[in-house]
Amino acid sequence: MATKQKMDLLTAVEQIVDQAKGTGLSPEFYRKAARHIKYVADKMELTGEQAVMMALFIDNSDNTSITMRDMGKFLECRTTRILKYMADIDELEKKELVRCSRRSHQISYRVPIEVLEAFKKNEKFEPKECTGLSCLELFGELEDIFELRNENELTYENMVEKIQHLFECNKQLLYVQKVLSYGLDDDDKMLLILFSHLFVNNTDDNIRFYDLDFLYEKRLWNHVKSQLNRGDHVLMENKMIEYINSDGFVDRESFRMTDKAKRDLFSELNLAALNKNVKCGDVVKSEEIAPKRLFYGEKISAQIEELGKLLENEQYFQIRSRMKESGFRCAFTCLLYGAPGTGKTETVLQLARQTGRDIMQVNISQIKSCWVGESEKNIKQLFDTYRAKVKDSTIAPILLFNEADAIIGERMEGAKSAVNKMENSIQNIILQEMETLDGILIATTNLAQNMDKAFERRFLYKIKFEKPTIEARVSMWHEMIPSLNKEQCHALASKYDFSGGQIENIARHYTIGKILHGESTNVVEEISSYCDNERLETKEKRRIGF
Repeated sequence: MATKQKMDLLTAVEQIVDQAKGTGLSPEFYRKAARHIKYVADKMELTGEQAVMMALFIDNSDNTSITMRDMGKFLECRTTRILKYMADIDELEKKELVRCSRRSHQISYRVPIEVLEAFKKNEKFEPKECTGLSCLELFGELEDIFELRNENELTYENMVEKIQHLFECNKQLLYVQKVLSYGLDDDDKMLLILFSHLFVNNTDDNIRFYDLDFLYEKRLWNHVKSQLNRGDHVLMENKMIEYINSDGFVDRESFRMTDKAKRDLFSELNLAALNKNVKCGDVVKSEEIAPKRLFYGEKISAQIEELGKLLENEQYFQIRSRMKESGFRCAFTCLLYGAPGTGKTETVLQLARQTGRDIMQVNISQIKSCWVGESEKNIKQLFDTYRAKVKDSTIAPILLFNEADAIIGERMEGAKSAVNKMENSIQNIILQEMETLDGILIATTNLAQNMDKAFERRFLYKIKFEKPTIEARVSMWHEMIPSLNKEQCHALASKYDFSGGQIENIARHYTIGKILHGESTNVVEEISSYCDNERLETKEKRRIGF
């Protein structure tokens, strides 16, 4: 006698799908699959029709763009037959069992991974609980909602409904209370919440139209865009958002939240940790840094090896303690300088990975334009944030000023313009902070010859990165394109005096070409053409021959 198969969600789904194939969901199908349909319906608290639709979606869960046409083909019926189930599918979407994308007027669906996990565990899927959240947790939920909207997996109406429900469940939060107290209509409220999300979650204080255009439907967006461009939007009139003013010029397509709005709305959050005005302190976790082999000359290798030993936590702690006892500054400051593409930034990353130190990375070229007007506050806040991270960390992180050319150059004597005064002010603050810093500061630069003497004195270690030797270049070519033999690597290394960054660039070009067009009949000739393009020279090159 055959053993009766134990029922669970996946088994029931499998049976429903098997019996549904080619039936057009006829009454006969519903009769034959009744037991399995009832099991899914009862377990997931769905109607029978919803249970059938859910089973079909689960069976297609490897497809992130399931269409009604796909279902019609499987069931061997017209798409119009499936469209009769749209109310049921809408209910599945409302229960968050499926996500719907309405991009380019084509409707498609996918099953979220968390729903699949529930089916695997034979459990009813329950949407994430959203009550009693902290302010940061609320912004985590907002980030998910706006991402779904950006991917067209939420209609504007559904997004508004979800955010309103989220706020209704978290009225204990001051942020929620403040937003609701403004008495804004739904459309203006959604824009304020989007600005809040971009600031809190993305540390974005330079918001362009393209950051906002996913929020509304087209007609409404055109109306809102016009208001923003004219400066008469209610959020601007109420001093919640403002144009960005750069070097005295107003940019009518760039916006940020006003300081007043930030103070009013984000009192529950640690604004110092959010890097208030600029994205100036992205944290790179040591465990997330991919290992990478680097090639140096003998002298640089010895210096990097010594630096790595000094950054080992036990050694670093001992040296720091002894420096303090002797009355010396205990800041560990290091400058890596040399030509572009020689591995300065990657060296810092690999040292961080080897010593288990996170990196608080400051990209000067990205943030300098945002410093006009509030430079002193921003740079002081940067160091305040770093000090807090050192205090809260078992292993002190590295403060990395990447591409620091813009701030360690010679200070302007008798500066008169606002910009020059600002730059001098920034440099003076950094110099003062380096005097009292208790941590690890590493800067990279391509232009050490322009460095102000005051900065030169404050860097304890200085390592010059030179173009790799021919032996190092041979190793790089072989490491990055293993199919090259030793003779070919040597020929390329001899002809092209490239940095490691340039060789990596060429290796990427070659790999992409191989993927698109297959293996070349003359690999070296193809690589040579990439090399010639990399050098951006027009004179005729001598061809390598073997």
